[in-house]
Amino acid sequence: MVELGTGDASAVAGVVAGLPGLTVRSWDVDADSVSAARAVVAERGVADRYTVEHGDFFAGAAGSPARTVITNPPYLPAPDGDLELPGLWGGPDGNALLVRLLGGPWENVVAAVASYADPVGTLEAAADAGYRVTSFLAMPLELGRYSREPKVLDRIRDLVAADRAGPTTTPTWSPSPSSPGRRCCGWTARPSWPARCS
Repeated sequence: MVELGTGDASAVAGVVAGLPGLTVRSWDVDADSVSAARAVVAERGVADRYTVEHGDFFAGAAGSPARTVITNPPYLPAPDGDLELPGLWGGPDGNALLVRLLGGPWENVVAAVASYADPVGTLEAAADAGYRVTSFLAMPLELGRYSREPKVLDRIRDLVAADRAGPTTTPTWSPSPSSPGRRCCGWTARPSWPARCS
């Protein structure tokens, strides 16, 4: 398994600790996150099965034999990355890295999808790539310090007004019957959102 954006590695290190056969290779572009994650991985005793690298995921994972990718990608929608915490900028709609990831070679994609990061556009990209949702968890996502920055909040309001934002979902993508061998995401988080994958 490969991971886009390690963060502090707490959640995944716990999963790796509980599943002795699981190995994860992860990348993060933030040097401080990589240092913190490596400390967590060492503390949990899984450094032999959970490696954390500093660098670009797309360059590092290119050609990987991994079939599954996991991610909690940057998700703040804003016109530019000039934010209080630039590492959370997810592009103009908040889903740029996830949409790029869906165009990759992975059969399974497990991702946290922020409710205000154009999940409708993410769903459309997933359907276009031949994915379908096999599992999801929807839960409220509170606006926090970084999502309340004026240009972020303005963009969130635009996405909500366009009916492209709503409750947070965590989809799991698997093979699409119409595209054997591809695994995808798709969900309907609000009744007014059309189901794009089934």
